[in-house]
Amino acid sequence: MSRWQPNARERLAKAALELYGERGFEQTTVAEIAGRAGLTERTFFRHYADKREVLFAGARELEELFVRAVAGAPASAAPIDALASGLEAAAEAFAGRHAFARRRQAVITANAELQERELIKLASLAAALAAALRDRGVGEPAASLTAEAGVAVFKIGFERWIGADEEREMAQLLRESLAELRAVAAGG
Repeated sequence: MSRWQPNARERLAKAALELYGERGFEQTTVAEIAGRAGLTERTFFRHYADKREVLFAGARELEELFVRAVAGAPASAAPIDALASGLEAAAEAFAGRHAFARRRQAVITANAELQERELIKLASLAAALAAALRDRGVGEPAASLTAEAGVAVFKIGFERWIGADEEREMAQLLRESLAELRAVAAGG
């Protein structure tokens, strides 16, 4: 096993998802993941803190991307429109990752501990978005309400996107979910 092989992180993620799908998350060991990827456990731990992080490694980057887009929206944008900018940026981050996202979500759905971790990550995202909106001058409770609504739109759009028969782009589904939210809020 060469420690200098390229794409170690991606190979580890692929191996982990395959094994989680075959054996289940709890029954899969780091040694098995590393072995399937043709790497050592030491290499695994250079890339991931634990076997859960394979599933959540991109959460921080997604949060930062989402927050930067909200912060960078035009100053004249209403809070929900600034949030829409964040949703568009998030959708771009998922481009080309449809199959991975489906497999990842299947593993999370099958494990209560991972579902809890996913909720914690979404709560962190909502808090970061609320802070970004407050930095834009949005007061409370509007900042927190908008952020929580944005996370709900993201979650619903994402769930639709990974649906078995769904072929549309994530951005389109996020836009549709946001439009539904606006319609509900308008009493429609």
